[in-house]
Amino acid sequence: MPSRVLVIVPTLNERENLPTLAAAVFAQPVGAELLVVDDNSPDGTGVLADEMAAQDPRLHALHRPRRMGIGSAYVAGFGWALAHDYDAVVTMDADWSHDPSYLPTLVGAAGRAALVVGSRYLEGISVINWSLARLILSTAGNAYVRTITGLPLRDCTSGFQCITRPALAAIGCGHIRTNSYSFLVELKYRVQRRGFSMVEVPIVFTQRRHGRTKMTRKEIFLSLLTAWKLRLGLYRW
Repeated sequence: MPSRVLVIVPTLNERENLPTLAAAVFAQPVGAELLVVDDNSPDGTGVLADEMAAQDPRLHALHRPRRMGIGSAYVAGFGWALAHDYDAVVTMDADWSHDPSYLPTLVGAAGRAALVVGSRYLEGISVINWSLARLILSTAGNAYVRTITGLPLRDCTSGFQCITRPALAAIGCGHIRTNSYSFLVELKYRVQRRGFSMVEVPIVFTQRRHGRTKMTRKEIFLSLLTAWKLRLGLYRW
């Protein structure tokens, strides 16, 4: 199991969720620290993150001037993690759709795979409070991405995952071109292209507790388009 683990959560108006999420992350027996990458949230999430960081050395805050996208938020977090010598990084939503109680499973599996994906579709369909339309769109989109890219995963678009330092250093974070949720597909494809192993572990995904989803139809379309761009080699490796 990696000894130094960093959980990265991009935030935009997640003030209501951050305190309980941080407490739950720190309660897990993996010794994880938490990096909040905030896009100048109007609700003061970044200010709250600074206040919490002043009280707890396990919490860190990285501030950006405006809404710049989840992909670039993770890239910024990856650079911070590599610069501070963490052994593994976990990507996780700040809205409680990803339950921190799965951290031991994700981090534990990182001892046998470079990328561990928390999968909503490994054991049937494990999603709570989604509409039928969204569920159909997600499962069909995953099947599409899997077919085009050849990713050996049931859940190609999961955002709850653990990646080890060697894989993170090798995939060329500076060359990542996608910036919306399609980033989640590109990250996995880069790991596969570099020859690293991947494994899925089952999770239950729950609709966010507070606030509004940041997912848009445009971002869904871009995710589908990204699959072809990756397959055709249109991105620098």
